[in-house]
Amino acid sequence: MSTDAPQQDATAGPTTTSRGLLRRDVDSPSGLVLMLHGGTPSSTAPVGRRSASWHRMAAVQRAVTPDLHAVGASTWLLRYGVRGWNAGAPVADVHWALEQARRELPDVPVVLLGHSMGARAAVHVAGHASVVGVVALAPWWLDEPVHGLRGRHVAAAHGRSDKITSARATRRYLERAATVAATTEYEDMGRVGHYLLRRTGAWESFASSRARRFLEL
Repeated sequence: MSTDAPQQDATAGPTTTSRGLLRRDVDSPSGLVLMLHGGTPSSTAPVGRRSASWHRMAAVQRAVTPDLHAVGASTWLLRYGVRGWNAGAPVADVHWALEQARRELPDVPVVLLGHSMGARAAVHVAGHASVVGVVALAPWWLDEPVHGLRGRHVAAAHGRSDKITSARATRRYLERAATVAATTEYEDMGRVGHYLLRRTGAWESFASSRARRFLEL
């Protein structure tokens, strides 16, 4: 049996009231995919109901959840407190979600599945004890650290027509990550852009298959 329950941070103050999780759970999960949506370089506005970045990742969650449920993995979609990167603001939100998972599912491995800014946040927290891998869709990677990926798996997919984030930067990041990661992989999505609107099924298949592989399910 699965559940689809939103969860809010009961301790959050007025500036972080939009932080929360959209959970699609299975009973006694063998793995968890924590999904991280995109954002914008700078904004203190909350992630509201009309956020295109959140809705884009919610669509991916709906698409990949049946396959992941079939192998015993739950999916959680995090909603950040604010829309902007703001020198790393979403990182604290991802840590909060991982601690929620650790307390509730202490022995369950987690894969971080992020789009754009979500993939950027993912590599900043990949060193968390629960995390076994990162799956990145059109990641926004600049000079992000790689030390947190030591012993983890990382796979990234990027389109060559992306004008928002750089496929070349993604390849460069993976080259650095390869010095510490258990495995790295780059998937060329062809002449598609940033927003997962073309070759949607291919993006979703990549996300689901790599998450299952990293969870060994």
